[in-house]
Amino acid sequence: MTQPTWDAVDAYFSEQLIGHDPVLEAAAAAADAAGLPHIAVAPNQGKLLHLLALTAGARRILEVGTLGGYSAIWLGRALPADGTLITLELDPVHAEVARGNLARAGLQQVAEVRVGRAADSLAALVADGAEPFDLVFIDADKPGNPEYFARALELTRPGSLIVVDNVVRGGAVADAASTDPVITATRRLHELIAAEPRVTATSVQTVGSKGYDGFTLARVQG
Repeated sequence: MTQPTWDAVDAYFSEQLIGHDPVLEAAAAAADAAGLPHIAVAPNQGKLLHLLALTAGARRILEVGTLGGYSAIWLGRALPADGTLITLELDPVHAEVARGNLARAGLQQVAEVRVGRAADSLAALVADGAEPFDLVFIDADKPGNPEYFARALELTRPGSLIVVDNVVRGGAVADAASTDPVITATRRLHELIAAEPRVTATSVQTVGSKGYDGFTLARVQG
């Protein structure tokens, strides 16, 4: 199988199960116009996040890594009118693009973009005694994932879901000899998860328009 095949399959399922969505398409166009990197989740992956949030009955969602707000729109749409989405972004330019996209999506009342280092923003949430989040989506700088996951555990409750994106890295995660900081951090993340009695988790490999990668899904047990 090749990338053109993966692209075609993604396009087919997106057409059948998602269809034309002017708000999401405008968000992607705004991100492109602002020169943001093309690393947002694919439409079918965004829909998966949306369905997970709906299934969990999420009222509070935390996202680590906003980019242009594409995934935040999918997550925010799963919230009730009195729900809360806090999304963390390092780059002020990315954050402004995301705020505009979230406003055009009608989510400005439930979504808040916080700018700064994710580690600092997460520490502040913990220090402030933030109400637990029902779902946490981690999709920021990969070397930070072990710390982000540890903080997510402090900010969730039994029954909460934690999703960590981009954990397969084209299969490189299986290379125990790798010195790539992204790979070593990803392996350390999974060692932490495996040793953590408060969660049960699995990882899923994916192929599609974003290439060969995957995600880890963890449920907080107690």
